[in-house]
Amino acid sequence: MNLLHTRKIGGIGRLLAVSLAGIGMAGTLFAQKTQPLTINWDKTAVVSKSTPTLQVVVNPPLRHGDPLSVASYKAVKELGADYVRYVPWLPYPKLGVAELEPPTAQKTSWDFTLIDPMTKDFLAATDGHLSILNFSTIPTWLFKTDKPATYPDDPYKVTWDYTQGSELRDPTGKDLGDYYARLVSWYVNGGFTDENGVRHDSGYHYKMPYWEVLNEIDFEHSMTPEQYTARYDAIVGAIHAVSPDTKFVALALAMPSKAPGYFDYFLDHSHHKPGIPLDFISYHFYASPGTGQTVEDWQYTFFDQADGFLNTVRYVEDIRKRLSPETRTDLDELGVILPTDNTPEDKVPPPPAYWNLAGSLYAYLYIELAQLQIDVVGESQLIGYPTQFPSVSMMNWDNDKPNARFWVLKLIKDSFHPGDTLVETKLDGPVADSVTAQAFVTPAGHKLLLTNKRNHAVEVPLPDADKASALTVDLETGDGPARSVKPVRGSITLEPFAVSVVSW
Repeated sequence: MNLLHTRKIGGIGRLLAVSLAGIGMAGTLFAQKTQPLTINWDKTAVVSKSTPTLQVVVNPPLRHGDPLSVASYKAVKELGADYVRYVPWLPYPKLGVAELEPPTAQKTSWDFTLIDPMTKDFLAATDGHLSILNFSTIPTWLFKTDKPATYPDDPYKVTWDYTQGSELRDPTGKDLGDYYARLVSWYVNGGFTDENGVRHDSGYHYKMPYWEVLNEIDFEHSMTPEQYTARYDAIVGAIHAVSPDTKFVALALAMPSKAPGYFDYFLDHSHHKPGIPLDFISYHFYASPGTGQTVEDWQYTFFDQADGFLNTVRYVEDIRKRLSPETRTDLDELGVILPTDNTPEDKVPPPPAYWNLAGSLYAYLYIELAQLQIDVVGESQLIGYPTQFPSVSMMNWDNDKPNARFWVLKLIKDSFHPGDTLVETKLDGPVADSVTAQAFVTPAGHKLLLTNKRNHAVEVPLPDADKASALTVDLETGDGPARSVKPVRGSITLEPFAVSVVSW
């Protein structure tokens, strides 16, 4: 081989090497460009203020000693969350209204016989943690009505007609405030003196960190913003007189997107009496799919409706920050209500995947609301069952075990806390339609919350996958806690509707 030929071969070799290097570099750049998940651990997006929690609505299965009650409160105690909301409410007047009949000169009807055992179980399960009590049902005799409201003799029989009237019998609100002051005194001051000067002793001296003033006021008694604000002031002033350290949650609106005027009016301090605190506002969201939809539709409907709710949250936050920036926000009812609930069809349970899908929805809302620095993110509700919003339950009423909705909450609560740093996290490509991701820097290390919104498995490549571990709630975990999952070949596979926390 002559020198010229050798040089030609060498030149071709060098050209080939350069070409291959270029192809390799292009491939690397292409791989970087199309990497689905990018985390910038050094770039803070926002610092979390969000506490994940739940609400407990009083239902007959919460009777003291009932197996489902025992299992439910065991789960609540082990969860150890703050801001758990306790709501004795309108379908069961004897379980939530302590004075069902108007007082006369001869006697009063104060009676805590059925109320106390359930309330004490709740307070025991949340002992050591901040809780929010809301005896939301006002005695109907405090309102002007055409005839007295009736209620079943059976305390566990449901009724939907107890909340009658819109105008208070005492327009000053003093009678209303006095009712709630006595109710609170029963639990914090060992008892109270009734309307006739008779002392009623309880012996209780519980702490009452938060009291929520009424519930879904846009529905119950159809209160206007002006009416609610005046009633809030009356109740808060009366409770403060007997429990000075209690703070308050307000509004609890059912349909916030349809009633922005409540926020504009209530959050304007000039509409309140001097010294009345505006500690928290609250409002609710339930995804509500159409009749005839199946899980194949729900996987889109739930999240589309959630995005609409998140736009409402942004709008309300603008109002809050403008009028009362010191007021905090508690979204204390987040969930799904299926169209079969409280109909004969609700005796057929949803498909198992529903519970994971509803859990995935909560995880999605937690991510989005943490980004918006919402203070409390409350999943609804501990117990539902046929005839009482079964699709909203976090307990399996057939086997007394927490379902996937509860285990998603526990996974999030155990992993993320106020003060964690949300860092810049980006998903690209087809995976972005199926998965929502948010990375956090926590005192326990780097973590990533992933929620699969779709009814198919999704593979998500992870940075430093060989150093990562993961916990997942999915269809395989059923009514059990999160299971351990190990990334394989640099990726984690999210099964349908899986919620995973990856840790480094």
